[in-house]
Amino acid sequence: MISKEHIIKRFISYVTVDTEADPNSSTTPSSAKQWDLANALVDELKQIGMSDVTIDENAYIMATLPSNVENEVPTIGFISHFDTTPDFTGKDVKPQIVENYNGEDIILNKDENIILSPDYFEDLLLYKGQTLITTDGTTLLGADDKAGITEIVSAMEYLIQHPEIKHGKIRVGFTPDEEIGRGAHKFDVEKFGADWAYTMDGSQIGELEYENFNAAGAVVKVKGKIVHPGYAKGKMVNSMYIASEFLNSLPRLETPEHTSGYEGFFHLYAIKGEVDETTLEYIIRDHDKDHFEARKEAMLNLTAEINAQYEREVVTIVIKDQYYNMKEKVKPVMHIVDLAEEAMLQLDIKPLIKAIRGGTDGSQLSYMGLPCPNIFAGGHNFHGRYEYVPVESMIKATQVICKIAELAATNNYKHE
Repeated sequence: MISKEHIIKRFISYVTVDTEADPNSSTTPSSAKQWDLANALVDELKQIGMSDVTIDENAYIMATLPSNVENEVPTIGFISHFDTTPDFTGKDVKPQIVENYNGEDIILNKDENIILSPDYFEDLLLYKGQTLITTDGTTLLGADDKAGITEIVSAMEYLIQHPEIKHGKIRVGFTPDEEIGRGAHKFDVEKFGADWAYTMDGSQIGELEYENFNAAGAVVKVKGKIVHPGYAKGKMVNSMYIASEFLNSLPRLETPEHTSGYEGFFHLYAIKGEVDETTLEYIIRDHDKDHFEARKEAMLNLTAEINAQYEREVVTIVIKDQYYNMKEKVKPVMHIVDLAEEAMLQLDIKPLIKAIRGGTDGSQLSYMGLPCPNIFAGGHNFHGRYEYVPVESMIKATQVICKIAELAATNNYKHE
């Protein structure tokens, strides 16, 4: 039986260490403070009895739980990231524990009247009677993805303490900078040496994901001409007006706030404008590869049309692909998804197999040769003050890891 108190203590020890990533840094990890938790994790992995515990010059951590079966079975991996998003502060996290949640409003911060309410966050009602860990309303919590780390470390500790549970070789990996899109960039797949892996980085209990967006970023620059406004007739070209033509020409309802499920979008997330030059920054997302390519083509065509209208190059665009849908790499080895689904079913967890409206380290790792679906870690409302995690979900995720390890050995699933 995995101890509830032990899970809570471990999780809180992680989230109270500030590991906010820095998108403006070129180093790995992007913030020096990520080393604080990374080094502590190395010590903890050694203390619980893991083998081959390593940390490289970029703070990528790897460790091994050796096989305890004689026959040859696949080597599987479990991966999480220890950084937190720069979208909201992760400094001085003060977790609050709500025992036996009653389904009513939770006052996160009385002084600032910050309330976590099921009227707005209806998923709270899924966890009546359970123990929730919340923020104090002034920071994020960091369950993304310190819940995943808690679960992996706890599962490895449990398997070490219960050698009667048969399993093959298991590799674990903890990465920096996932929240700024760099988590897999310096991950050594060959060194990791797993046939396949799972990221423990999902949300609601039961989530099992092997599809994600195809993703690109686009930077649109619009050139104008600045002239004294008193003498501007026929001479001034206001780049902000041209930029507004560009953004208003894209489908208004194909934006994040109007789409769900498998629907893709164009997302304008930053504008910086003056008369002389305006910059628009977009992300482009779609699960379907053809639709993804069509979205990029639409932006290129729009650029050409506006330039033709003004009879010169007033708009330039640079589009860079960021990551792709892991489905293409996981589909040929669907037994790894089936294995995770079977593990959940055996633990009386209803699998929620759905597409990620985003990306994970697993999407990049899958294209680096390590097929890597994503499994729930239990948290909700990531990247903000309303983040929370049910302790029971973390316990269930820990059990899923143990069950996958057991099934991979006893059912002799093979990487094909």
